[in-house]
Amino acid sequence: MNSDLDPELNLDPTALARFGRLELLARLVVEGVMSGLHKSPFKGFSVEFAEHRQYGPGDEIRHIDWRAFGKSDRYFVKEFEEETNLKAYLVVDASGSMAYGLSTATKLEHARKIAASLAYLMISQRDAVGLITFDTEARAMIPPRSAPGHFSVLCRAMEQAQIGGETPLSSILHGLAERIKRRGLVVILSDGFDELGTLTNALRHLRHRRHEVLFLQILTPEEENFPFRRSAKFRNLERVDNQLRVDPNSLRAAYLERFRTHCQGLSEALRAMNADYQKASTVETPDRILLDYLARRASASRGGRA
Repeated sequence: MNSDLDPELNLDPTALARFGRLELLARLVVEGVMSGLHKSPFKGFSVEFAEHRQYGPGDEIRHIDWRAFGKSDRYFVKEFEEETNLKAYLVVDASGSMAYGLSTATKLEHARKIAASLAYLMISQRDAVGLITFDTEARAMIPPRSAPGHFSVLCRAMEQAQIGGETPLSSILHGLAERIKRRGLVVILSDGFDELGTLTNALRHLRHRRHEVLFLQILTPEEENFPFRRSAKFRNLERVDNQLRVDPNSLRAAYLERFRTHCQGLSEALRAMNADYQKASTVETPDRILLDYLARRASASRGGRA
């Protein structure tokens, strides 16, 4: 599937005045994405098995659990929880490292566009979407709602998010797992620069609470390829007083090995817990990233993935 949408080149000034830049970008992205898919793969969690009870008069035969019959020689039917719409939580990282963007938009700006597009897509199908932005601590914390005007509220909060200091992503996710009581979809938009073991434990905490998890790892091409050649001063964006002049050639191999090991470890950890991982490079347009992910999700759903 291909998408030729370039939202930066399709900004109608009249629509901008009515919606705002981030809102319009999201609408354009989703229009392009949905033209590449037959239908949205986000359809809530569907009906969910709750418990067995013995078959009785009036029960539908199609609900009989034949596996249970084979084990017990008695008829049981499956009872299901009522189908509900999806509740999604967008977790947008605004810590210092998200300010980086040399040849492209910053990681935070890229995350905003993707998050706004997802919000518009889900609210359009009447799913509820909430938002958490964070740096040294959680900043905006907007509960999930599905009303059409809620999309504007989310976009304004994302546009107001300012780059802050450093905090472990894992602590934010642990807090979120404790706070969210009802099962939902947690979409994390971050570079994932946290200690892998503690981050994995936090993601498992979310999965233990039965949330679906999608980790969109926001990365720049410079972080992935480390193309620097000349001696330069490297500055920690989360600790402004931490600077070091180095020869990039002397550390390229070690950096790339550690970087790729970390990203691969994060991806494998998520897949091992039946969660979703998608790299979201700042060189790719939001519609391309979402189209790739949603097409893969729809394919997995047809294949019966749990």
